[in-house]
Amino acid sequence: MSATLLILNEVGVAPGKADEVLARWSELNAKEPLAGRTLFRSADGDNVLEITPVKDYAELDALSAGWRRLWDTVSADLVSDFRRQLLEFVEAPKDTADPLPLTQYVQLRYIEVKPKEYAAYREWRENTIFDVVRRAEPVTTFLAYHTLLSTQPGVMFVTGFDCEPEEYQKVFTSAEYQDIVQQAGNRFIVGGESGLYTRVYQRADA
Repeated sequence: MSATLLILNEVGVAPGKADEVLARWSELNAKEPLAGRTLFRSADGDNVLEITPVKDYAELDALSAGWRRLWDTVSADLVSDFRRQLLEFVEAPKDTADPLPLTQYVQLRYIEVKPKEYAAYREWRENTIFDVVRRAEPVTTFLAYHTLLSTQPGVMFVTGFDCEPEEYQKVFTSAEYQDIVQQAGNRFIVGGESGLYTRVYQRADA
């Protein structure tokens, strides 16, 4: 079953340094193992993302101590500071038996929903977005979260897939889904369609 709480910890890495940063980050994590914690690299190779499932807020103290050690270990090879978000589970159109998708790839799909439209949005997405992904064979896992702590507040979909990214993307570039994006942009998304953010990551151990 997907995790109740997720921590996303993402950073920009200097060109040519991703492998080195991942190696040192992985070594640090191996000394302080946490069930489900997984490292990814963005499809463009310039960002490293760690997703950590947690059961309750009490775990954050221990994590913050680890983040200080991580800073000391990799900061010299970074081009941005760490961007961290705490997400709370809402629902799972395609759930996973594990806290995180165990797929080769994950995608983060983010929008900020207009607060006055949030209830209507929840009802609307059940018959539009969720209907498409339930029927889409390339989409292995599709989890809906909402930010609890973030400088980028809103809805975050965490999806998992094992096929090539080009095949997966066909689900979301189809005429049917583009119509859904237009509907969402016109009514629900802060900033319209341009407020939709997506990024694909590959497991670092893949």
